[in-house]
Amino acid sequence: MRVRCPGAVALGAAMLPGFRYVIARGFGIVVPQGGACVHGVLWRLTPRDYAALNLFESLDSGLYRRALLTVEGPHGPCRALIYRARRGGRRHATPGYQERVVAAASDWRLPQRYIAELRRHLPGYRGGRPIETGEIA
Repeated sequence: MRVRCPGAVALGAAMLPGFRYVIARGFGIVVPQGGACVHGVLWRLTPRDYAALNLFESLDSGLYRRALLTVEGPHGPCRALIYRARRGGRRHATPGYQERVVAAASDWRLPQRYIAELRRHLPGYRGGRPIETGEIA
């Protein structure tokens, strides 16, 4: 986020109730699911940041659409802009993608239980841990 949106200010960890994180088209998306929640970081963006994100998320292609949803932010409930993608395509993360998601979740000290859920999407995940390169499953 800091590279794409240099004017963005992190407001802190946030939670999106009623959704869960899945992989579609090689990347993480959120889909409705009662009782679930997605954790992440809430950012304050400048108009230039919005434009950069719209371009990065290929908003004009129709793959993503913007939605305003209520999240539990660091100071209580608030409306937040998210990019919602259509499901479909490959259900495995593109190389290196999920590793960066897990690393960011750890850096932001999101709940350990949630980070464990994110690890389940790592390539080669088997029985509680990802398989190391060269290891026999």
